[in-house]
Amino acid sequence: MNGSIIDALMNPKLGAMVLTGLAVAATAFALVQPLLEPDRLGKRMKLVSDEREQLRQREREKMANKSTLRTEPKAYMKNVVERFNLSRWLGTETSKTKLVMAGYRGQGAETAFLFFRLVSPAVMAVASTIYLFVLDVLDQPATIKIGIVIAATFVGIKLPELFLTNLIGKRQAEIRRAWPDALDLALICVESGMAVENAFRRVGIEIAAQSLVLAEELALTVAELSFLPERRTAYENMASRIGLEEVKSVATALIQAERYGTPVGQALRVLAQESRDQRLTAAEKKAAALPPKLTVPMILFFLPVLFVVILMPAVVQVFGYK
Repeated sequence: MNGSIIDALMNPKLGAMVLTGLAVAATAFALVQPLLEPDRLGKRMKLVSDEREQLRQREREKMANKSTLRTEPKAYMKNVVERFNLSRWLGTETSKTKLVMAGYRGQGAETAFLFFRLVSPAVMAVASTIYLFVLDVLDQPATIKIGIVIAATFVGIKLPELFLTNLIGKRQAEIRRAWPDALDLALICVESGMAVENAFRRVGIEIAAQSLVLAEELALTVAELSFLPERRTAYENMASRIGLEEVKSVATALIQAERYGTPVGQALRVLAQESRDQRLTAAEKKAAALPPKLTVPMILFFLPVLFVVILMPAVVQVFGYK
């Protein structure tokens, strides 16, 4: 019996059948194994995509809550402005331009500015008069008190403009920090085949996490490019709203590209490099300004302590010997 088993095992047909079966099993396993294993890379990419969409949704909601594109005028402000005809006496083109640069658009913003431009000097005059003449806090002659009241009234006149100037500076600083990155993203979008409108729309979505102000301006530019009869007007409006030289250069390059048919990607590449160089230059200027700024603190705080540490052992020895 053992001999028959050995003969059967030594049979070439049986060996070929066994090898064929093993080969078929290995092939089937190789084909089925990818289907049985979990797609870990796909899951991770899906998680990243879901998280990105959630971040975008949060930024869109935040931008919608902070957006100042539409503001309705208050009823009492509107009544005061219309009754005294403040738009004729206090309204100027410069103030309208500053309101737009500060992010306040629409009739409501202009009405509020005119209202506060009328009310703030009156409030400052009344408050300074009560403080100086009724409460009699300052022991000075009447002429000096009247001069202080006049100065307070003048400060009240300039107070709304100072507020707008401060807000414009903050907005421009935020846009200046995010502008090189936005140009890089726009360059990538344009070189991938997107039109300028689609590129600005995409950049506005991506840059919202870094700068809501810039995302709002790009969204408004996209809307103007879609509805205005001349694209040049949309680019000029974007440059005037932001008021930065970097943005004006990009607007000029886009206008020339629209007029003469020059490549937009090449112009954006040069301007993006210039923006990065300007940001690096600004950082180098701040670093170079540190030594002069640190001179006074070192003289007032570091050197006295250093002298005390150096001279104290000698002083202790001298008084100790005595």
